[in-house]
Amino acid sequence: LLLHRNVMPKTLDGQITMATNTSNEAPRRIHSMAKDTKLIVVVRNPVTRAISDYTQTLSKKPEIPTFEVLAFKNRTLGLIDASWSAIRIGIYALHLENWLQYFPLSQIHFVSGERLITDPAGEMAKVQDFLGLKRIVTEKHFYFNKTKGFPCLKKPEDSSAPRCLGKSKGRTHPRIDPDVIHRLRKFYKPFNVMFYQMTGQDFQWE
Repeated sequence: LLLHRNVMPKTLDGQITMATNTSNEAPRRIHSMAKDTKLIVVVRNPVTRAISDYTQTLSKKPEIPTFEVLAFKNRTLGLIDASWSAIRIGIYALHLENWLQYFPLSQIHFVSGERLITDPAGEMAKVQDFLGLKRIVTEKHFYFNKTKGFPCLKKPEDSSAPRCLGKSKGRTHPRIDPDVIHRLRKFYKPFNVMFYQMTGQDFQWE
C-alpha cells in the first residue's frame, strides 16, 4: 500500500493514525508528509515469518508449489531464493537501512513478535511509552486463547465479544524439512546480527 495523505483517515484529537506499508517508496513518502512521524515495527524470527507467509498464501492458493521448492534457487547447492517475497521481507537489516535514510532510530520502535505473544502487556507498555501515552492497556486487558495460540483482548464492557486475531491468523504451519529450516537459519544469521547491531537489540532468533 502506498501511503497518501488524502487516503489516510482523519485523526481527531486524542487519536493516533496508523498504517502498514512495505513499499520501497514508503520512507520517502512518509517523510515528505510528516518527518516527525513515529514508526512502530513488529518483527519476528524471519524463518518463522517466512513459513507463516507461505501458510497464508497456501490457504488461498492450495495449488502453489511446496515451501521447499519456492525457498531455493538450487536445492542441491542449498542456494536460498532471496527474490521470493516470503524470504526477502525477513532480511530486516536491508529494509531498515532504507528507513534510516529518512528517519532517525529514535523515531522507530521495534516490537518483538515473540514477546508480543508471551508478554503482550509488557510489549504494549513499551509501545505506549514510545508514543508518549499513558499506560492504559495493561495485563488485565489480555487473556491467552489456547485455540489460536495467541493472546486476545478481553471483552470490553460495551462489546459482546472479546477481540481476537481473525481466522487467517494462527493457522497450523505445514511440516518443513528440518534441513530447509537449518539452511534458512544459516542464511538469515548474518542479516539478523546486522539487524541487532543496527537497532541495539538482541531478538535472540538464533
